[in-house]
Amino acid sequence: MGDFLNSFTVEPGPPAYLSLSEEEWQEKLQRSRDLANPCVLCGRRCRARRLEKPENKGQQPDLGVCKARDRAVVASYGPHFGEEPPLVGRMGSGTIFFSGCNLKCIFCQNYDIAHSYRGREVSGEELGRIMLEIQEMGCHNINLVSPTHVVPSILAAVRYAAGRGLKIPLVYNTGGFDSLETIEVLDGVVDIYMPDMKYGKSGPAAEFSGAADYPAVNFAAVREMYRQVGDLVMDKDNIAVRGLLVRHLVLPAGLAGTKKIMEFLAGEISLHTYVNIMAQYRPCYKAVGHPVLGRRIRAEEYREALQIAAKAGLTRGQAL
Repeated sequence: MGDFLNSFTVEPGPPAYLSLSEEEWQEKLQRSRDLANPCVLCGRRCRARRLEKPENKGQQPDLGVCKARDRAVVASYGPHFGEEPPLVGRMGSGTIFFSGCNLKCIFCQNYDIAHSYRGREVSGEELGRIMLEIQEMGCHNINLVSPTHVVPSILAAVRYAAGRGLKIPLVYNTGGFDSLETIEVLDGVVDIYMPDMKYGKSGPAAEFSGAADYPAVNFAAVREMYRQVGDLVMDKDNIAVRGLLVRHLVLPAGLAGTKKIMEFLAGEISLHTYVNIMAQYRPCYKAVGHPVLGRRIRAEEYREALQIAAKAGLTRGQAL
């Protein structure tokens, strides 16, 4: 077992984004803005014209499901100690919570941020300065929470901060409904992908998040994430350096489709995928009083999810 664990320990090098040339940065920045206008950053592909063009001066940009415009809105930021242990370490994960979300889950536990869009609008430079401030706090990484709809702002911020001393890994902490094009433009920028895999079947995805194609979009995105960064690897202090870390929230009555997700990870991604199978579901937002989602999960439902993962051959992660 010791040799197995040691195979995922590496000497940390510089984060991926420090290797990008100015030409590569310019290509990524332009590509991300093209993806945002008309917007196809997420699986909804709503084609909202978010960014006002010179020829459209005076017109208001469209608002898609996420309500995003040109600039990111930051709800809060700072060290967070409630994330997965490989991200938290001793000094915490440096989370930046973005307002808005491309999913509208009726059981959202961060609905005040995701749905009300509260927070402070920031420019790319301001967001870059937040990243540098987080690094000064001693955090192990920059953890971008709900980043999909603000990828252009994130790229502008990382480019700015990288030129001023940013040197800790980027964590892309997503709900998992990212378009393939968005993940492709992040190649060479993101060090650690941490996607949710919320649903294995389209029925619950449509009913509870308004996204019937979530499984197909999610599986395609996770394949590309893994192609870019591989299995999760850590330094000698067990702090994540690079790789894929998957989150799966167990829902009541097996509605998350755990079996299909675990079999996908084991069969199409890697038996060494680091998976956090989460038991903390509780009714929030519109799930309060819901006939199925209006209760916490039962102990046997969580045990069944763990057994499904073990049967698929997955062994790395929390509770596995």
